[in-house]
Amino acid sequence: MLLHDFFLHSAAQRPEHTALVSDGQRHSFAQLQQRAAQLARHLQAQGLQRGDRVALFMDNRVEMVCAVWAVLQAGGVFMPINPLTKADKLAYMLNDARARLLLTQDTLAGVWQAALAHNTTVAAAWVCGEAPAASQADAAADATTDARAQPWPAVNDAAEAPTPIAPLLIDQDLAAIIYTSGSTGDPKGVMLSHLNMVSACTSVSSYLGLRADDTVLCALPLAFDYGLYQMLMCARVGATLVLERSFTFPVKVLEVMVRERVSVFPGVPTMFSMLMSLQSLPGFDLGALRMITNTAAALSEAHIQRLRALFPQATLFSMYGLTECKRVTYLPPEQLDIRPTSVGRGMPNEEVWLVDEAGKRLPHGSTGELVVRGSNVMLGYWDKPEATAQRLKPGPAIGGQAGAPVLFTGDLFRTDSEGYLYFVARKDDIIKSRGEKVSPKEVENALYGIEGVLEAAVIGVPDELLGQAVKAFVVCRPGVTLTEREVIRQCLARLENFMAPKHVEFVDTLPKTDTGKIKKTGLA
Repeated sequence: MLLHDFFLHSAAQRPEHTALVSDGQRHSFAQLQQRAAQLARHLQAQGLQRGDRVALFMDNRVEMVCAVWAVLQAGGVFMPINPLTKADKLAYMLNDARARLLLTQDTLAGVWQAALAHNTTVAAAWVCGEAPAASQADAAADATTDARAQPWPAVNDAAEAPTPIAPLLIDQDLAAIIYTSGSTGDPKGVMLSHLNMVSACTSVSSYLGLRADDTVLCALPLAFDYGLYQMLMCARVGATLVLERSFTFPVKVLEVMVRERVSVFPGVPTMFSMLMSLQSLPGFDLGALRMITNTAAALSEAHIQRLRALFPQATLFSMYGLTECKRVTYLPPEQLDIRPTSVGRGMPNEEVWLVDEAGKRLPHGSTGELVVRGSNVMLGYWDKPEATAQRLKPGPAIGGQAGAPVLFTGDLFRTDSEGYLYFVARKDDIIKSRGEKVSPKEVENALYGIEGVLEAAVIGVPDELLGQAVKAFVVCRPGVTLTEREVIRQCLARLENFMAPKHVEFVDTLPKTDTGKIKKTGLA
């Protein structure tokens, strides 16, 4: 089975059912497939070949959904990219993946035009947006716009859906490359095959018990795998996806949830904190809500109790995962009262265990690094064999046969006597803020780009709203005086908003190791 087979099956079995609600517009499965198939033919006419990478630099909108299904049907590999990404990072991703096409939107022109100026692999950039096609064509002809920019291919909703030329694909072929920040500061492209994503999608939707009559509210970016899989799982079971561009205005999202009778609400701790702080929340009729899911960062026990009190009719799933394998564990809702701080045990069709520093498997009741074995484990990092070798290692021999590679997550957990997992810490220093992964190295690189900064170190500190807040320690050059506001402002000019420091502390010196490296231990 290929990943887009889920979507094609639902389009065939439930053509008139509402598949997507976006920007107040309703789209049936048949209508989405009509648009996706036409776009797939345009991609193939552009010369897209099996395995070519297509960057999708858009916010949550119908074109983003259609683009995912179109790229897959055309035999390509889709690369969802956060619309908050700055030009330098976008250029890095396009160059690193050697992307052949860029599908984007007019409101992000300032970013993608700057990125294309430093790229030679992209043959064409298709631009959608609010402007009519003629205006987009005029913009494409503007001298300041990259000549590769073209208006989004026209879609004829009345025409019969064309059948894309079916490329020869197997489930070992790449379906997606999803970039994630790493401790080195350089984003790494997680390579996910059709098998990886079909396996993860099937396991997660099965243990959640998603149904065809569900309506799922997604205010998470589709460039974030947690958001992306809401779309994929809805396609698998034939459910309705209600797509919001963000959770910046929670009251507006709540109004949509009431109107659409939303039954499933996936979120992250930041979103739940915003909800629980709304005095007007009791005035919204959310009686249709039957399920709430959380991942990205653990909910506190107090937040779990508050959510359950606010939505007593809804089951709450606490989960843990990482882009390299999508999802690892979930806690059955009936276990919340017994072990509320646990993230559960491995999901279906997956095996997990802990190892010590020597790689030896540990018994229950131990603390060690979490290892994952399953069809959901990535193929590796794009073009980064050394980084891949650090994460993917030979699995245990079974029946005399060498085991498939297993994923060393780099995260430390402890288990109780029954094998339930409790997150302890990350082996590296990745910060999770607002449900996003933040590389301290990337933030430090931005800090070092500020005139007058001599040394910098970045850590995550506990924050009730964000989960973790980014804190920077800065040593100024002699004779230079900077303010916290100035440092944050300059970081915002270089980084996505969620990566910029919330706190800046100026110090005379930073602790060092014997080899002269900055030592972060104890900075918090």
